[in-house]
Amino acid sequence: MDERPVVTGVAGVPDGRPLGIDALLERVRAGYRRVEAQEAHEVARSGAALLVDIRYAALRERDGLIPGAVVVERNELEWRLDPQGSHRLPEATGHDLRVVVICNEGYASSLAAASLHQLGLHRATDLVGGFQAWRAAGLPVVPATS
Repeated sequence: MDERPVVTGVAGVPDGRPLGIDALLERVRAGYRRVEAQEAHEVARSGAALLVDIRYAALRERDGLIPGAVVVERNELEWRLDPQGSHRLPEATGHDLRVVVICNEGYASSLAAASLHQLGLHRATDLVGGFQAWRAAGLPVVPATS
């Protein structure tokens, strides 16, 4: 007898079969509209969205930073962006906040955006292709300061 717990909802399918990562990404991405680099740049520049860089420190040091993006390590994301949380950032002003999550290549950010949706941040999305797509589009990047 299999003693593993059955996971349903976003992480699993109703019949209890495990859901692989590719299927999980497809499922969570179907729940919102992802944005391309140029659109992310425009909405951030206009103040219509908050860019949140969840890349780990070594990648930020290696590749640089997106000017104006808030850096929040992935393991702190929900605590920092939950408008009801005691550890929230000042930018976490409400559930209507438009957030664009950025990881290195656009995979972890999809899962992070789905997690923010579960907290009620219904306008959370992520950047297709992540930081690498931003850089490839020739958008502003500044060196990380130590």
